[in-house]
Amino acid sequence: MKIHQYHFLKPDRITLVSICIILVISVATLSFKYDDKKVSHTSIAEKDSIVSQKAFLQVYKVLMSPRCMNCHPAGDVPLQGDDNHLHPQGVKRGPEGKGLYALKCSNCHQSENTPGLNMPPGVPDWHLPPSNMRLVFQGRSPHDLAMQLKNRKQNGNKSLHDLIEHMNTDLVKWAWEPGDGRSKPPLSYAEFVNQLKIWIDKGAVVPPRGR
Repeated sequence: MKIHQYHFLKPDRITLVSICIILVISVATLSFKYDDKKVSHTSIAEKDSIVSQKAFLQVYKVLMSPRCMNCHPAGDVPLQGDDNHLHPQGVKRGPEGKGLYALKCSNCHQSENTPGLNMPPGVPDWHLPPSNMRLVFQGRSPHDLAMQLKNRKQNGNKSLHDLIEHMNTDLVKWAWEPGDGRSKPPLSYAEFVNQLKIWIDKGAVVPPRGR
């Protein structure tokens, strides 16, 4: 009688064990797939971070070129030339960035470049950033400059999208048509804007200190 009970129960036990094994395998498989997705998402995020930082380093090269940095000095005197010397004639920024007292930018800087070697450059509304929002490029590291560009309290209350729009202004585009005797930024205008968009689209990641 005991033998019959043993043979009767054995299939049920086998079925139960099989179900347990299947459940364990299923959980393990799901766990593996979940971990695999985590690894995949992490890899994509890391890749985007690297791409974003590399793009900003290209943007940084342009912003630190004389055509850009001369209008974003550390002090209140604009810079001139490829050697970044101080603007003569006692010119200063002024509250609105358009000069101080009678020494207004528009006195010499007209709506277009003055013909001739190293003659006064020009574009409509020539100016520096205002005194309450100086947006300094000079002496900034990639890390510091990226932080400054992202900070609306320091960038003229601009969103990241606004930064791209700002690069479409005549004043910024002038850097690629600076007149005779002046060097141009190291990237073309189109590539500069493209790298700026990549930096922003990939997360506007700030390069670490020391870069």
